[in-house]
Amino acid sequence: MNFSEIKELDEKYGAKTFSRFPVAFAGGKNATLCDSDGKSYIDFGAGIAVNVFGVNDEAWKNAVVDQLNKIQHVSNYYYIEPQARLARLLCEKTGAKRAFFANSGAEANECAFKTARKYSFEKYGEKRKRIVSLKDSFHGRTLFTLSATGQDSFHKYFAPFVPDVVNTVADVKAVERASDGKACAVVIECVQGESGVTALDRGFIRELAAYCKENDVLLVCDEVQCGNGRTGKFFAYEHYGIAPDLVTTAKGLGGGLPIGACLFFGKTENVLTAGDHGSTFGGNPVVCAGACNVVERMTDEFLSDVAVKADYMRMKLEKIGGIKKVTGLGFMIGLEVEKDPKQVAAECLNRGLLVLTAHKRLRLVPPLTITKTEMDEGLDILEGVLKA
Repeated sequence: MNFSEIKELDEKYGAKTFSRFPVAFAGGKNATLCDSDGKSYIDFGAGIAVNVFGVNDEAWKNAVVDQLNKIQHVSNYYYIEPQARLARLLCEKTGAKRAFFANSGAEANECAFKTARKYSFEKYGEKRKRIVSLKDSFHGRTLFTLSATGQDSFHKYFAPFVPDVVNTVADVKAVERASDGKACAVVIECVQGESGVTALDRGFIRELAAYCKENDVLLVCDEVQCGNGRTGKFFAYEHYGIAPDLVTTAKGLGGGLPIGACLFFGKTENVLTAGDHGSTFGGNPVVCAGACNVVERMTDEFLSDVAVKADYMRMKLEKIGGIKKVTGLGFMIGLEVEKDPKQVAAECLNRGLLVLTAHKRLRLVPPLTITKTEMDEGLDILEGVLKA
């Protein structure tokens, strides 16, 4: 099908929930994509931080196809080998004790929030059930995770929200006031992606971790976007030297297939028991086979290479005219630009470069395997757009 045919079908039958760019992609290799009409693009978006190895990665594809040739789905009433292997890989890599698998970041966060409430209920009764999150955060689009999302723009139309979920500024005194002795958990993103790609202050996070530990309030790190090698560490919280009680992740974990995971550390290890939570598709064997390939390849050498390439891209971005500020961490990059970021993104697309936006900034989250040649080609396009 050509682009016009694809667009006509989508606009006739698809839900009108997305504001799409006028392009449909048909293939590619690594960080170079090809659309349905044969035009090539450099990809600085990776499907919103999902395609960590770009597209058409042979090792990842082989892992997925090998499992697909065996069995495509097994109910969680039975044991599933790729799921068990993935749980072990994640626990060995992070120090977590157990893992629960879902299908998205929102579902992983739902699991974490439910775990926090049960943990607190069993120790303190029903009065300590508050979830505290931060302003400018984003935790998902279900009603529970939307309640925890600290951006009013996402809340319009959908009230009433889940009670006892509050948002506050990134200040420990403010978190303490918002908790008011009733909090079971505080949830943070070490790098807030959807509000402009902002890395939280190191001092704040370390002070918050100490507050949570002292008051037996669970610290939840949402690593849905900033995890899985994106910042040069497997998880972004590693940059801050903290030990969270629950970690959620998704996006890059599957390498292109839908998965979410909630990791349980220390005192949360045995909170959930049979019947407390579940998922029909969570831990699907084909998806887990792809995720195993992702985690196995996140070696120290690979992550060090990601950090080096991210530093290279950031260094070049700092020298481009029209960029006022570079934010974020590693390959999770926010750009404050002089022009309207949405117009910049549209013109980049016209010239063969995919970039994302996050509120008033551009957002760059390229495949972790992007080459220097692909980076240079994409940065040249971006510079041309900003200078035009």
